[in-house]
Amino acid sequence: MEERKIKLIWDFRGEAAHKTALHHKLHLEEYSASEQLENCIIGSQDINEMHSIAFLVVNESKMIAMRDALRPHRGEVYTAKQ
Repeated sequence: MEERKIKLIWDFRGEAAHKTALHHKLHLEEYSASEQLENCIIGSQDINEMHSIAFLVVNESKMIAMRDALRPHRGEVYTAKQ
């Protein structure tokens, strides 16, 4: 059985939300490369014109370490159809 994946989420609100989420995504990509994270998904998404998110999807076994190191605003179980 494949390990469950957790989506760590950073919320950004306001007029600069889109640009801030894109910028945060770059930092997540840099962190992923420096820590040699495997099988992770990194992205950003516009929820509406005043709310955007950056996210990092990791295996559940890595979630505690990632949460403590990166301090996301929230998290949820990830499903591929999101």
